[in-house]
Amino acid sequence: MKEAIAKGETSLGIEFGSTRIKAVLIDSRFEVIASGSYEWENRLENGFWTYNLVDIITGLQTAYSKMKQEVEWNYGITIRTIGSIGFSGMMHGYMAFDKTGELLVPFRTWRNTTTSVAAKELTDLFQFNIPERWNIAHLYQAILNEEKHLSRIDFITTLSGFIHWILSGEKVIGIGEASGMFPIDESTKNYNESMIKQFDEKISHKSFPWKLKDILPKVNNGGELAGKLTKTGAKILDRSQNLQPGIPLCPPEGDAGTGMVATNSVRKRTGNVSVGTSVFSMIVLEKELSEVYPEIDMVMTPNGSPVAMVHANNCTSDLNAWLELFHEFSEAMGEKVDPNQLFGIMLNKALEADPDGGGLLSYGYLSGENITGLEKGRPLFVRLPESNFNLANFMRTHLFTAFGALKIGLDILMKKENVVIDGILAHGGLFKTPVVGQKIVAAAMNVPVSVMKTAGEGGAWGMALLASYMLNKERNESLEDFLDKKVFEDVDGKEVYPDEMDVKGFEAFIERYKKGLVIEKVAAANLIGEGNGRN
Repeated sequence: MKEAIAKGETSLGIEFGSTRIKAVLIDSRFEVIASGSYEWENRLENGFWTYNLVDIITGLQTAYSKMKQEVEWNYGITIRTIGSIGFSGMMHGYMAFDKTGELLVPFRTWRNTTTSVAAKELTDLFQFNIPERWNIAHLYQAILNEEKHLSRIDFITTLSGFIHWILSGEKVIGIGEASGMFPIDESTKNYNESMIKQFDEKISHKSFPWKLKDILPKVNNGGELAGKLTKTGAKILDRSQNLQPGIPLCPPEGDAGTGMVATNSVRKRTGNVSVGTSVFSMIVLEKELSEVYPEIDMVMTPNGSPVAMVHANNCTSDLNAWLELFHEFSEAMGEKVDPNQLFGIMLNKALEADPDGGGLLSYGYLSGENITGLEKGRPLFVRLPESNFNLANFMRTHLFTAFGALKIGLDILMKKENVVIDGILAHGGLFKTPVVGQKIVAAAMNVPVSVMKTAGEGGAWGMALLASYMLNKERNESLEDFLDKKVFEDVDGKEVYPDEMDVKGFEAFIERYKKGLVIEKVAAANLIGEGNGRN
């Protein structure tokens, strides 16, 4: 290992997540050698969610430094070179720079919802769904707001594109990340030319000294060389200045793309589901959808295949709240139960339930939900007098509803668009309890669902894999084949197939869920927080 590190037979991935920046160094067998991280939080400043430049650079340097120290502690060697490096980050947002490289306005992250007017106008113009968080929506909203910085723009990019630029001098971006800035044409693997012309024509009366294509980063496909670490870049990344320049860099990517790579979900007819506070699925399509759906975002894999993304704001928060209530009850009874053990027992009760949850209904909406048209959320539990109200059905209902909004979006793909999915890779804390979560997702999607032990490695590992792919791929070797045959060939995965009774039960539940949305809407309109300023 010492020799491999000294020779640079390694790849480094650094990902800027919403709460953590993580650096992961891997060897030629794709196993983690060392990692380092930096915790951070966004701030609400002047009406925008942002991270400042000092935190961005400090976090980059700290994550790298901690990874470097771990190598020194474990192997007694200082990193001076690396085989390849890649940077990834939260997709979307808005970073605009002038010709001198000055950031014109504070970084506006994906979390900002100040672009609804722009997003709707652009969706109507392009006949292509433009979500509020996309870069082009932020740019157009700034134009609608007549912001003063617009005439000075020389370059706009994402967070990962910015990091890549300051370390390499190259204004480039990976195709997956680019697809969250502006729509991509699959045939050209580049920005959609006709939509760029439409945008330029729409703002032509403003007489800006730039055209859209001139200020967007160049699009690179996965596996392409996207520049090299400069002398300045090496000094920025490694404060100790041991790292040498000239290291090849792969195209910077978004966290959605690195998540697909980390779960081996880049081949057509595959997909992944990420479960946490929110839940989203990424399905790699064989063909374009027949129409525009506000419930579905169209993006790309890092190798340029179209992906349908269904994102729901609410997933496990309400379920966790109920589980914590049962934990509190057990303690009140004098039982000191380990929370993980309790949660495992409670979740497994759902396997004993009636297929449809016994006629019970709940909504875990702590916030609004775009897919079901709710601007505000109110967690609710509802039952009829004749419902079969027991613990098993209670737990099954809360698991079903955690995927309720996602199910509605996925039904558009699978029932209306007839999208075929061979399998889904699921990841997230819910799947630490074996089988239960997989069975629920398999019932919702009616496809086999797998959980791999590597799914917990995260996006920084996925970014390191992309860097390794650029460095180590064989001639004309696709990203799909590289992942299948080299990275994941010997990785164990537990696959659960959909049970027919579970599938029918979820279908019955989702019909009840749709009909009951009127209750949720009335609750959101009438149940207002008292004296605390909450919605």
